[in-house]
Amino acid sequence: MDLAGKHIVLGLSGGIACYKSAELARQLIQAGATVQVVMTEAAERFITPVTMQALTGRTVVTSQWDAREPNHMPHINLSREADALLIAPASADFMAKLAQGRADEVLSLLCLARPAERVPLFVAPAMNREMWAHPATQRNAAQLRADGAVLLGPDAGDQACGEVGDGRMLEPEALVEELVAQLQPRPLAGCRLLVTAGPTFEPLDPVRGLTNRSSGKMGFAVARAAREAGAEVTLVAGPVALPTPRGVRRIDVETALQMHEAVMAAVPGQHVFVATAAVADWRPVRAAEHKMKKDGSGRPPAIEMAENPDILADVAKRPNAPYCVGFAAESHDLLAHATAKRERKGVPLIVANLGPATFGRDDNTLLLVDAHGHRELPTAGKLDLARELVREIARQLSQTT
Repeated sequence: MDLAGKHIVLGLSGGIACYKSAELARQLIQAGATVQVVMTEAAERFITPVTMQALTGRTVVTSQWDAREPNHMPHINLSREADALLIAPASADFMAKLAQGRADEVLSLLCLARPAERVPLFVAPAMNREMWAHPATQRNAAQLRADGAVLLGPDAGDQACGEVGDGRMLEPEALVEELVAQLQPRPLAGCRLLVTAGPTFEPLDPVRGLTNRSSGKMGFAVARAAREAGAEVTLVAGPVALPTPRGVRRIDVETALQMHEAVMAAVPGQHVFVATAAVADWRPVRAAEHKMKKDGSGRPPAIEMAENPDILADVAKRPNAPYCVGFAAESHDLLAHATAKRERKGVPLIVANLGPATFGRDDNTLLLVDAHGHRELPTAGKLDLARELVREIARQLSQTT
């Protein structure tokens, strides 16, 4: 329920992407928002107000002359009730209207009349690739940004006309994620944050290797929460099957050595480093060239092992090191192990959890351990916990500056 208590005015201008707006309205409501739909006459050619009313439970507004409003001012009334105004799809023509300040129907009137200081305007472009690339459209997009609007997209891919390129409206799930991010508090604005996530994989031979059951979900949640909080986020990910959070720069690696190299290359200039990855402590000195097979002796082949570098400790001891947060996935004695790890690594904050109880799950229970003691974050979804952790990081950063 990331949008609980939020009232979103969803505006539809004319375009085939209106079919996505039905699913978008549904997902906004699932996220806890109330949704008021406003449609242009052109939008009604692509999807009916009946459909949008059925999904939102609210009568759709299609005219500035709506007699249901006692003062005949829906553009004023609706804008004063909104927490955000989202135009999806926003056609090239409608973007031109907004950029020029024209207001000849209810949706453009609404955009012009909104109290800009408290009702943000989000615009999701949707048009043919040539229309998007046209200098006039690019000028209009730049003007909208200069006027304070936030452009969400467009995306690239197949278009209804059969062409391929930039101009597709973002998918509903992506738009909801963007909207949630934009409406979150931003205590890390201007901050650069580096996070590691997932397991590492240490090859034994071409088909086998040493790894663990970390899914990467907690690290990816931290990356998303940090981006929502306004940070510029770089995510170094081990081998996981997770989509990259929107707005996050991702670097994929496999082994602990590769993760160490990627982190050390990315860490200069970072303000915060969050090491959530479950990095293998050991690796084979040499991976076998071919698959190792049983030889009938009943004994496994001898494998010489080497210790992997300690990524968190190496970052923490750098000159001008970023604020470092370590994760401890333990199987028992959580507080004792986390306290000892924090002191051993030389970092201000350790986040501990019971690995076997959380690997692969969507929820977790965290224990935050710092120099002043410890506190538990009760069982919750990993994204909720990540947001709470990011708030704690922001709080501690504010005390050190």
